[in-house]
Amino acid sequence: MSSTGDKVKGMANEAAGNVKQGVGKATDNSKLRAEGKAQEVKGDTQQAVGKAKDTVKKGVDKA
Repeated sequence: MSSTGDKVKGMANEAAGNVKQGVGKATDNSKLRAEGKAQEVKGDTQQAVGKAKDTVKKGVDKA
């Protein structure tokens, strides 16, 4: 997957995770809150992978 694709998927997962956490908090559903947190972390990781790919690509392009 491209770095842009990783970053976009990451942002989408992070946003969905935040929504799940909010709904879980509003409904006092700890399982949904935990799922939301896990999805948010997954999104953060995907974004970091995308940024790392960008960094590597820039380094290769300069070489």
